[in-house]
Amino acid sequence: MKRRLLVVILGSFLLGSLIGVAALTLDQGGPNKNRVITSGQALIGGPFELVGKDGDTVTDKDFLGRHMLVFFGFTHCPDICPAELQIMSAALDDLGSKADRVVPVFITVDPERDTPELITAYVENFGPSFVGLTGSPEAIAKAAKAYRVTYQKFEDETASDNYSVDHSALVYLMGPDGKFVTHFPYGTSPEKMAETLRRYL
Repeated sequence: MKRRLLVVILGSFLLGSLIGVAALTLDQGGPNKNRVITSGQALIGGPFELVGKDGDTVTDKDFLGRHMLVFFGFTHCPDICPAELQIMSAALDDLGSKADRVVPVFITVDPERDTPELITAYVENFGPSFVGLTGSPEAIAKAAKAYRVTYQKFEDETASDNYSVDHSALVYLMGPDGKFVTHFPYGTSPEKMAETLRRYL
């Protein structure tokens, strides 16, 4: 378990570092020719077509006009996912009425087990505004790739269904236009998350 947690934290740290440097260009002229300039938009997010409550098709366009807090995980996750979803819930509670401008979205990386019914029931434990999404393995892989999320099955002898899923653990804030705004690394406190959200709402 400690090994898995370390892998998730290190993976999230490295991914967060890549997000922070969205695009690098070199200034080729003058005395500062070796100076590195950061510019551009982080290539995080994009179109997706997944399955939500009651088996309804849900796309990224359904959330236009509101911010999204996006987290990838799975319902059989023993620790990281419920802890992170609880932090998201507490941060939104801290926002009061402003929380209506944010949709918390949980996308599974275990579509084989996470049916629409199961993932919907799971996210309802964290608040009525939470949206749980699943889909075909191909659709999940496409969404994960768009958000630069890594995940991998591994055999787990302690699990009754014999496998678990390692995955990166960043929470993404997407703007009302669907574009990436910022991210929260694993372990961000509810207070810090709420403080950052207020700056963008």
